Amino acid sequence: MKGLYCQKGDQGDVKFVIQETNAPNKLGSHQVKVQVKSCALSPVDFKLYEDLKIEIENVPVGREIAGVVLQVGPKVIFFQPDDEVVGILPLDAEQSGLCSVVVTDEYNLVQKPEKVSWFEAAAVIKDGLRAFTALHTLARMAAGQTVLVLDGAAPFGVLAIQLAQYHGVKVLATASSPEDQKFLEELRPSVDVQESLLARVIRVWDSKQDLVDSCLEETGGLGVDIIIDSGVRLYEEDPEAQRHGPHKHDLLTLLSVGGHWVTTEQHLQLDPPDSHILFLKAASLSFLNDEVWTTSRAKQGRYLHILKDVMDKLCTGTFRPQLGDPVPLYEATVSMEMVQRKQARKRIGVKL
Repeated sequence: MKGLYCQKGDQGDVKFVIQETNAPNKLGSHQVKVQVKSCALSPVDFKLYEDLKIEIENVPVGREIAGVVLQVGPKVIFFQPDDEVVGILPLDAEQSGLCSVVVTDEYNLVQKPEKVSWFEAAAVIKDGLRAFTALHTLARMAAGQTVLVLDGAAPFGVLAIQLAQYHGVKVLATASSPEDQKFLEELRPSVDVQESLLARVIRVWDSKQDLVDSCLEETGGLGVDIIIDSGVRLYEEDPEAQRHGPHKHDLLTLLSVGGHWVTTEQHLQLDPPDSHILFLKAASLSFLNDEVWTTSRAKQGRYLHILKDVMDKLCTGTFRPQLGDPVPLYEATVSMEMVQRKQARKRIGVKL
């Protein structure tokens, strides 16, 4: 069978190749063999592999999978053959999720609801995990709070908005383009149906609209309780930042007393004056790294509970993801190159 793998050159260039591979013939005590029906594509973080000292020449691509259980190990208790499952393969997995058959521990999988399609399950599981980690585990959101979701039209941003709305949190979101704004405005239900908790879509692509002024105006000058960023500018002129990434000082200004800032910027640096602002506001800063769930088994039960909750909310319609059309395996290489360069605005999945 064939799988998609990633090779990093000496000059930092990345190459994706489809190559032959084999599934293990013998299952471990708690392993299951899964026939993969769909697999989602996410960027490969080579720096994380280096930090964790995971040395793999050909890095498997496609870790979010959905499929049918074919065989179970002698001590497996959660699954049996013919069960429909969804999950995330660990970082040190040797098989690509685009293989027709994969072998993994039962602790990496949960049951897939019958009403949820294979493509939706694989495409939502990781972004749903990130949304739960950011809002529940790190920010401890509560009804009545206000959250700012930056780049709200991104796959992760959409689910974060919907999860916050579900829990009665007032949401402000930024749009990076007119197309993104139109999409976000459609998430707001009509006045005849119910009061929308997506209070405002902020046009960061429009130089006439200022992020700080808009948020403070919407909150009566008090600031937002939770900030979920998608990257920030560390310096006034930061060429590495996203085109519409806010400056860290803007986000510190927006944060309310006792607020929580959840950042995806792993190289964020706070100077003493920045820390002093957090101190004066009794605010906190957390780093969003959803890979910690699979790299540490310290909270395995909570991890599986989150995955089940993500599937439940997808099944009931709480999560309404923005998905692209599934692509066949022979187009996976080109699609993965787009994902790695972060050019895909919708979650891309491969139908097997």
